[in-house]
Amino acid sequence: MRADIYDIPFQRMDGSTTSLTHVLGGHRDHLALVVNVASRCGLTPQYTALEQLQKTYAERGFTVVGFPSNQFLQELGSNEAISEFCSTTYGVTFPVMDRIRVNGRRTAPLYEELKKTADPGGHDGRIRWNFEKFLVLPGGDVRRFEPRTVPDDPSIVGEIETHLPR
Repeated sequence: MRADIYDIPFQRMDGSTTSLTHVLGGHRDHLALVVNVASRCGLTPQYTALEQLQKTYAERGFTVVGFPSNQFLQELGSNEAISEFCSTTYGVTFPVMDRIRVNGRRTAPLYEELKKTADPGGHDGRIRWNFEKFLVLPGGDVRRFEPRTVPDDPSIVGEIETHLPR
């Protein structure tokens, strides 16, 4: 159980500090799908399904949280450009945070914790590519999904449905 995952600080695009606790409105019984995103990646169209999940489940206590990262050299150069791209190209309404590092010595603390979880294939540790997904369940348990697993894959939707109130 990783209850402290909710309190790991990270930055919003405006530079203010927040945490999953704040993003989820103080509700540790809600779910967050944390995704490292990029604007110029072959997987970028996953934004459409991420936004659909947000619209479908937000009222039941679910939110997508996007973390732009340029570690694979496929993200735009500024938060302003990323924000504009997300809103105008994909109509993103879920929170997109400040650019972060997901691997290496300066890995964001939230990602240090998330990467301890293995995906169904047994991979833990290093983020392999953009759009790796981490579903944070009530109580802080985490499910990890590889980048090519689309956001509306039955394995992800099933976990969401199982853990959200009806």
